[in-house]
Amino acid sequence: MPEMPEVQGLVDHLAGRAPGLYVTTVTVTNIAALKTYDPPVHALHGTRIVGFARRGKFIDMAVSTTEGDDLHLVFHLAKAGWLRWYEALPKTVVRPGKSPIALRVALSDGSGFDLTEAGTKKSLAVSVVRDVADVPGVARLGPDPLDPAFTAETLAGIVEGRRTQIKGVLRDQSLIAGIGNAYSDEILHAARMSPYALASSLDADAVAHLYEAMRATLTEALEAASGRPPADLKDAKRRGMKVHARRGQACPVCGDEVHSVFFADNSLEYCPTCQTGGRLLADRRLSRLVK
Repeated sequence: MPEMPEVQGLVDHLAGRAPGLYVTTVTVTNIAALKTYDPPVHALHGTRIVGFARRGKFIDMAVSTTEGDDLHLVFHLAKAGWLRWYEALPKTVVRPGKSPIALRVALSDGSGFDLTEAGTKKSLAVSVVRDVADVPGVARLGPDPLDPAFTAETLAGIVEGRRTQIKGVLRDQSLIAGIGNAYSDEILHAARMSPYALASSLDADAVAHLYEAMRATLTEALEAASGRPPADLKDAKRRGMKVHARRGQACPVCGDEVHSVFFADNSLEYCPTCQTGGRLLADRRLSRLVK
């Protein structure tokens, strides 16, 4: 799933290429991806692109109509979605159900982009709204962890009294916006913290350490994504991972073997030596710790 660093990389690319251009057409080829009907998609035709912004893991394309009204095309790439940018948009007609393309945006200089989604489980979401806050997922977002206003005290307030595992807290978009499965693994590894640790059990030192690990991990990932075209962002993400998706490989910090815990539709990775005092965490399908 694209997370904050990759989404910011996409936003930076779009912001450096498309503002000032006009939207020629927007074609929806997976109607299930479209979550709104008013304004209609065709209201975007002929609008001028004002800019792009990241909101958690959402991308917001702001446009202005000929009447001077503001509209927003807001999309979330979900688990298997991606954005393909074209300097020259293909001339082939995209037909519903015949390709992974969910939506195509054509721009006035002949460029454009597709939103694609692999696999059979379709979760990519697109909205056309007058106000970004009209998108429920955006309205529910918690603070951005790299916002200057997000301090160690902010994090302390989030975890205080919360009797849930810290892995889940980091991934909860209503608490902290932009972190998903991959970077929560990386942050917890950098903090040398078990993904099963209860948030409410963290003392002030542990919270401060987690905060520094979060800031450093995300900042490093943003730097790795900076300036890269969309086609290169996934590989940059994979190269930066120390434990996530590295099951069976050596931890780059201590050399221990990276282990996984499997869930219904994903997994987490961790280093026993760095994070759990050498204990192996059982597969969550067993709902217990290996003693």
